[in-house]
Amino acid sequence: MRVGARPVLAAATMGIAVVVAACGGTGPAPSTSVPPATTAPSTTSTSPSTAQPSTAIWPFASTTVRYTSPIAAARGFARTYLGFSNPVVGPFQQGDSRSGEVEVRASPSGVVTTVLVRMLAPGDTWWVLGSVASTLALHSPAALSPISSPVTLTGESTAFEGTINLELRQDGTLTPLATATTQGGSKGQMGPFTATVSFPSPVAGAGAIVVRTISAEDGATEAASTVRIAYAR
Repeated sequence: MRVGARPVLAAATMGIAVVVAACGGTGPAPSTSVPPATTAPSTTSTSPSTAQPSTAIWPFASTTVRYTSPIAAARGFARTYLGFSNPVVGPFQQGDSRSGEVEVRASPSGVVTTVLVRMLAPGDTWWVLGSVASTLALHSPAALSPISSPVTLTGESTAFEGTINLELRQDGTLTPLATATTQGGSKGQMGPFTATVSFPSPVAGAGAIVVRTISAEDGATEAASTVRIAYAR
């Protein structure tokens, strides 16, 4: 059964829209379109840069992995960053000439996690700005907000037995800076959640908040909403 997808997705994407606007907005699309993923290899290696783009969560700039395909970027993000075991990845849905989204599911009938991607310079490769799941809406902090410890996370969710998993991440590592669990709605009914999370001083100046539901069978991610944030100095 589809769970309040339209209102929840609309609310969640309002915060993500700030990220897209910070990258230059959508604006009028040039006449040229984004090349299909099949016209080039999905990944490429380049000299690593330690400067993470201010709006991008994935890939880490400190690694050599870069994506020449938006679908490959979404797949790599789902598997490596979010923890989907075998994501079912949909087609690229183009927004403007340099951005769009890709739907990812844990299974063919699973909850949709929409991964937002954008081509960024230098190099014109694909980066992930965030993700939105219809069952997980993070209301605050807003995208690109600076946070300090402790931070209070609020939103709405629905999950098996109401349990959702929260993580604070920092750039350059997959190890969470802090983790927590909290309760939202269950049985397909969206309900509010709130959690106050303390965290140690981060090494990086930015990172992301990850809100996930996890399979009780194998511990893999079933759905995830991810928001780019900065750490206050």
